[in-house]
Amino acid sequence: MRERSRKRPDLDQLKSGIDQCDRTLVARAITLIESKRPEDQRLAGNLLDMVLPKTGRSIRIGITGVPGVGKSTFIEALGTFLTDIGKKVAVLSIDPSSTRTGGSILGDKTRMAQLSRNPNAYIRPSPSGKSLGGVAQKTRESILICEAAGFDVILVETVGVGQSETAVKDMVDFFLLLMLAGGGDELQGIKRGIMEMADGLVINKADGKNLAAAKQARKAYLNALHLFPPHPAGWQVPVQLCSALQNEGIAACWETIAAYQEKAIEAGYFAHQRKEQNLKWMHALIRERLEESFFLQNNIRGKIEELSESVAAGELSVRHAVAQLFSEK
Repeated sequence: MRERSRKRPDLDQLKSGIDQCDRTLVARAITLIESKRPEDQRLAGNLLDMVLPKTGRSIRIGITGVPGVGKSTFIEALGTFLTDIGKKVAVLSIDPSSTRTGGSILGDKTRMAQLSRNPNAYIRPSPSGKSLGGVAQKTRESILICEAAGFDVILVETVGVGQSETAVKDMVDFFLLLMLAGGGDELQGIKRGIMEMADGLVINKADGKNLAAAKQARKAYLNALHLFPPHPAGWQVPVQLCSALQNEGIAACWETIAAYQEKAIEAGYFAHQRKEQNLKWMHALIRERLEESFFLQNNIRGKIEELSESVAAGELSVRHAVAQLFSEK
């Protein structure tokens, strides 16, 4: 009977494959990281310890925007440009999972067909699962694997909905917000939260009949940015025009990112931000482990079912129900 799966490589084989940027073994390392099996999680932790010395040498770029803004086209254009100038690019794209089945579309290699065939690029679609705002829980660790494999630029694409922007902002060096013009988006899009997070704004699809509207939208965004507090790195957030489909403005976007990196390093903000992100990551993982260990207790699970009935029937307040759970020994 044919084996249903290949024999899993051991940690030394995975480490060697990552060192050599073997795409197959890089993919299997990320699969190990994404596994929920306790034994796989233990092995993943050991693997991350092994590759940690080779991490941190890339620039991590988060890319967000509403559905339809052209994120995939932009990423493919930017990734192709970067490989043409000698960079190795990894794309970690978070696909929305079904709330019913947990399945995801995982269509990035279809959406970025040209880039997926590029020998200096690697695309890894990951299902968002139940993590905050559609951001895969293990994306941070996937970034480390890609860095250890020698990728110079890590692009993290969000699904562009909910609070995923905040989560991605906390794991990248440069946060790019893609915008549209001509559909009222220039007015609706000026929302303080997302605008304050952005290190750069790019109005995509600025071509043809839409070019005039894009230029008008750029003025509106620049005016809005003047109302916000100064950037902590002393950086003036730019608003640029781009047509990813026509491959226009892509080089200028990269020049902006490179200029930001230089400015942030000079100001000491680049290293400071990464330290703060690591601390947030640690605290988030602590909270996650505490939640898991709490709900795994047999007496707690039974008590929750009992209290849930009383709360649903209006016989017990939520506050008292929670207090009873935490008084359990």
